[in-house]
Parts: sequence; structure tokens; C-alpha cells
Amino acid sequence: FSTPLLVSCPRSGVGLALCRRLLEEDGRIHLCVACRNALKAEATRDAILELHPAAQVSTVEVDLGSLASVLRAAKELRCRFQRLDFVYLNAGIMPNPHVNFKALWKGLLTGKLLHMLTTAEGVMTQTDRLNGDGLQEVFTTNLFGHFILIRQLESLLCGNEKPSRLIWTSSSNARESAFSLSDYQHAKGQESYSSSKYATDLTSVVLNRKLNKQGLYSSVVCPGLVMSNMTYRILPVFLWTLLMPIMWLIRFFAKTYTLTPFNGAEAHVWLFKQKPEYLDALAKYHSCTSGLGKNYVEPRKMDVDEETAEKFYQKLLELEEQTLERYGDLLD
Repeated sequence: FSTPLLVSCPRSGVGLALCRRLLEEDGRIHLCVACRNALKAEATRDAILELHPAAQVSTVEVDLGSLASVLRAAKELRCRFQRLDFVYLNAGIMPNPHVNFKALWKGLLTGKLLHMLTTAEGVMTQTDRLNGDGLQEVFTTNLFGHFILIRQLESLLCGNEKPSRLIWTSSSNARESAFSLSDYQHAKGQESYSSSKYATDLTSVVLNRKLNKQGLYSSVVCPGLVMSNMTYRILPVFLWTLLMPIMWLIRFFAKTYTLTPFNGAEAHVWLFKQKPEYLDALAKYHSCTSGLGKNYVEPRKMDVDEETAEKFYQKLLELEEQTLERYGDLLD
């Protein structure tokens, strides 16, 4: 029997490395790659088949930042699959990132520089915008689009003979201080990425509480600091070239400097091999790499308030209801 598995945004970086590593773990996987458009989906499929020519790889077109696209993709997946064993919720954006060099200098003077470099706390800002649905783009792409997708796929995820798994790509940059229930889309702030990742952690906690009994388990992972297309947009390329030797040196002190997509996918792959009922629903699983290049996984308790998580989940349900009313023609 094949293991049906969906991965969102596996075009490059951790997503592509994850697909390749999963096929090395288990050649029986039926891998469905979800990309923003058909051309990118086919290019991703070709890149995977290059290393694994015998693999079962299909594609589905979905733009997580467009709710109509999410609903169409969910409908197509329900027609194609009877169940999904794993859904890796990996798609994410960080538009117009800026580094606060003044904050970095202050961190150096106060002895907090290593903490800031490993969490990006107080260092990274973004400029968000509204999408075509009138929602904040980062919130929709990083969280709400995924939330709508899994809600629409519950018939494939719940009540199966063996448990199904949701595995969200979160971040060490997920911080409570960047998130507000009164502005959960983060329309007013400049840390939309951090807010969306903290919202991801909250969502996962509630999904476990509500759906474990139906055989659906949710986990969150942090890939660490990976040099990917998203990372390279933060600074000019020549600066990254100058900084790379320092980055490799920092890894002796900061184990979350995984640096390569292969290393960053460590926690994702590790979770693939675990029995979900033995995992901690309040832990985030971090990909780590030692200074000498050894990969391992470190679980850390998430800094989430469960009451806030429940309230936020109710807000997501309310927003979902508004969405379904607007796009009723795309429902079965």
C-alpha cells in the first residue's frame, strides 16, 4: 500500500529537500506536490524524479494566498484521494524583509546578539499588504490558506484506519509579542511573519485538542536558519557571500544554524518516522546541526497560552464561515 502524502510549496529550499529525503526513507510514498501554478508544479515534479525516477509523484495547483484557489485544490484532492496520511504545510512568504541594524548594534552592546541572531527577535521587519480577498497576504499564505485547506480535507484526514498527520513549518521567530488577538492578521504591525508563525503554533495546539480522537495529529517544526530563496532576499548577495564564513562559525554556538535545506528538513523527516500518539502536542520540533555537521532533532516546549489558542481558533472559524459564504459556488 502506498502512503499518500501532500507537501505545499516544495519548489526549492526545505520543501524540495524534504520531498527527496522522504522518498529516500520510503519509496512507497505517493507524493503530491502543491505549487502556486502548473508550470512550477511540473518543474518541481521533474526535479524530484531526476533523483527518484521510479517515484509516484503527482501535482496539484494551489495558491495558498488565494482562498478560491485553495477551495478548488481541495475539491480536486477529494476527487483524487480516499485518504491522506501526511500533509506537510510548508508554504510561506516574508515580503519586503528589512534588517534593523540599529537593533543588532544594541544587541551587541547588551550581550543579546547571539539570541537575536538565532531568533531574529527585534531584528526583522516586513511590509505586508492586502490580497485579492481583502485579507493580509502573509496571514493568508502562511496560515489561513493552510487552515482552509485542511478543513476542506478533513474527510481524507479523519477516521482512517491509521492516524493522519499535519506537520506545519513554523519558526523560532514565532513570538507572542508579535501577535495580538485584536489584530490577528497583523495589519498594524511590521512583524507579520513572526505573527503568522505564532498563529501557526496556536492553531496546531487546538487542532490536537479537537481532532486527536478522530485520528488526526498536528505537529510544528522549526527548520532553523536555512539559506534559501527567502533568506537570500533579506540582504544583498555580496553581503551573504561575506557573511557565510561567519555563519558556519556561529554554528558551533548556535545549533539552529542548519544552513542547508537538507539539514533544515531533519525535524520534518524525523516526525515522519514517529508514532504521533507519543509526541508532545505542546512541543515544537527543531532541526539542529552541530558545529561538526551532525543533524539531530530537539523538542522544545512552545510558549503558547492555551486559552488564547482557543479564542484565536474561534476567530479562524468565524473567518472561515465568511469565506465559505463568499465562495459557495466552489463547494460541493
